[in-house]
Amino acid sequence: MKQAEYQDKITAVEDALTDGSERTLGTCVASWPSAFRSKTVAIVATDRRLLVQEIDRKINPQGDVISLPPERIESAELSGVRGRSVSSAVMNAATITIKLRTTDGQKMKLVTMAGDGMFGGMNGASEQRQAVEAVLGRLGLIEPGNI
Repeated sequence: MKQAEYQDKITAVEDALTDGSERTLGTCVASWPSAFRSKTVAIVATDRRLLVQEIDRKINPQGDVISLPPERIESAELSGVRGRSVSSAVMNAATITIKLRTTDGQKMKLVTMAGDGMFGGMNGASEQRQAVEAVLGRLGLIEPGNI
């Protein structure tokens, strides 16, 4: 898939999930591994919430979206990085793991590429990096004002 086509597909997912009054901060693609299979998801960060949507290999939405406004997120944890600055969290890590627990007990372990490092030139690295920064900033996992 070419970069322009990829970006068009991501924009279509964003548009389908947001209500028009929200400002999209970024969308990154991640895997959501479980004991028996791994899902590919789009994580959309808006000015009001996070949205987690399973997508297929052609970036078409599958199933129901998970809407996570701040009051629904009990805890958020970041691993695969050494620090709370953008440079340590995004620039120096090949993969980032985001662990979320919701107030209703749902657990999510989302693994994403940081968009830099050895594989940084592939699959829209700068867009992925900006989207990861937006998601981490929305969760308060990196210092405010660094994205």
